[in-house]
Amino acid sequence: MSRLAPWRSRYELTSGARNTSEAGEGGAGRGPAAGRAAARARAMAKLLSCVLGPRLYKIYRERDSERAPSSAPETPTSVTTPHSSSWDTYYQPRALEKHADSILALASVFWSISYYSSPFAFFYLYRKGYLSLSKVVPFSHYAGTLLLLLAGVACLRGIGRWTNPQYRQFITILEATHRNQSSENKRQLANYNFDFRSWPINFHWEEPSSRKESRGGPSRHGVALLRPEPLHRGTADTLLNRVKKLPCQITSYLVAHTLGRRMLYPGSVYLLQKALMPVLLQGQARLVEECNGRRAKLLACDGNEIDTMFVDRRGTAEPQGQKLVICCEGNAGFYEVGCVSTPLEAGYSVLGWNHPGFAGSTGVPFPQNEANAMDVVVQFAIHRLGFQPQDIIIYAWSIGGFTATWAAMSYPDISAVILDASFDDLVPLALKVMPDSWRGLVTRTVRQHLNLNNAEQLCRYQGPVLLIRRTKDEIITTTVPEDIMSNRGNDLLLKLLQHRYPRVMAEEGLQVVRQWLEASSQLEEASIYSRWEVEEDWCLSVLRSYQAEHGPDFPWSVGEDMSADGRQQLALFLARKHLHNFEATHCTPLPAQNFQIPWHL
Repeated sequence: MSRLAPWRSRYELTSGARNTSEAGEGGAGRGPAAGRAAARARAMAKLLSCVLGPRLYKIYRERDSERAPSSAPETPTSVTTPHSSSWDTYYQPRALEKHADSILALASVFWSISYYSSPFAFFYLYRKGYLSLSKVVPFSHYAGTLLLLLAGVACLRGIGRWTNPQYRQFITILEATHRNQSSENKRQLANYNFDFRSWPINFHWEEPSSRKESRGGPSRHGVALLRPEPLHRGTADTLLNRVKKLPCQITSYLVAHTLGRRMLYPGSVYLLQKALMPVLLQGQARLVEECNGRRAKLLACDGNEIDTMFVDRRGTAEPQGQKLVICCEGNAGFYEVGCVSTPLEAGYSVLGWNHPGFAGSTGVPFPQNEANAMDVVVQFAIHRLGFQPQDIIIYAWSIGGFTATWAAMSYPDISAVILDASFDDLVPLALKVMPDSWRGLVTRTVRQHLNLNNAEQLCRYQGPVLLIRRTKDEIITTTVPEDIMSNRGNDLLLKLLQHRYPRVMAEEGLQVVRQWLEASSQLEEASIYSRWEVEEDWCLSVLRSYQAEHGPDFPWSVGEDMSADGRQQLALFLARKHLHNFEATHCTPLPAQNFQIPWHL
């Protein structure tokens, strides 16, 4: 709860001033002077709240069914939201606040550009001799003056907010919610879209109810990940050899934490988020106003705050509304405009979340942080939203397959996993975009710091899986989009089937599945399938009889005493059940009719 300390101290200051003034106002014999002093104290407290308060982006349209009864009595911790229809859904700042916000936003962009270009700037200044003490001291004076000017602009922005009744109403509700997170206060706060850093935490990873059924649970160091195999002990792992490898390890660390992470997750770059802000606000408004979405902040075990949006369809007549689809976005995807639209259109309840460092979520999107975020999202779905693991489907697009497969591995009771345009391993895709001379550095960097081992994690899941392969995918192919056999979704399917059905996916089965994967259209796919005369009823009977005799846990030894023709038929049948083709490029939204529950016996 220490993450709330800055806001709490801020609100304690303002509320303390109000309490003091109210106490003074209650004295009967203090006269009008005490009343004026109390009024001034309240005004100064409100002004301070406006100066330090978050930026307000939008006021959502409030539905009549959600409005509190007007006859309900007001309490010190409950604020009535005005229902004036004259207020536009977009917050309308006054001129002073608007211009001050523009100046501060411009300064923020310049700071971001300076941050990314600082290594080149320092190198240039060093070469020109500008880093001497005689040059640095005047520069520090200029920087201090600039900071004072920006502080003055922030105060002017606060005055502009203070003169705006919309913002004053908002900051009153925000303060009341931080003092008391009652359902009424949270309902009123949900009518506003503002800087998510000031949003109160709705769910904590350490809540007792969220950990009572887990086996151990995560520590503050993070949840468990599958690590690359260590080197064999012996002469190859001596102290001298470790010292020799130290420069390479330092280089890998620097590459991963500078260029590598931003190339892998461009959505975490501040400038890109700034450019996408209007689109994200529109997408969030659509989810809240049209889909009755509820936003929440989750605190993960590493201290990162995760921005989520939940759309509840359990009250509708559609049976699929009883199922929850947790959506894992791509490397430049946000739940506001991402893959959540597909299960929403299909009628499911949906929980979307943003990667660490994306939009309202804090942190940086390294694999450990990603898994920590996914863990608290699943815990939130089970213990706060009330869904059973058997009613949860994990749906991922592209790089979101890492967190989806981690959740499947760590929560084996979830209903199903759907991976759209995903891959088996990051190394081949990273080598594709980097020079050949960097092969060793790239492989070492990925394995040590950015190891997205989707196939390895997926093979530890026992439930139904559906892979969706884009036949014109230009991102997860290692050559050109037309070369469908270079699509890493093929390797994900083969590794999954080889793990689950090793006897069926022997040489004959593997060969015929590769032929089927070469098909780039539904016509070619059906032609290959019919050529091998696959008898689906026979395949189903074989699998069901094996399951009844040996149980459902993989790997299966089915096909051990089967003819080569039988193994080939069974291999094709299983491949077709686990992978569906979608004739589109990587970023084309998946239509709702293509969102299907994975096959299972």
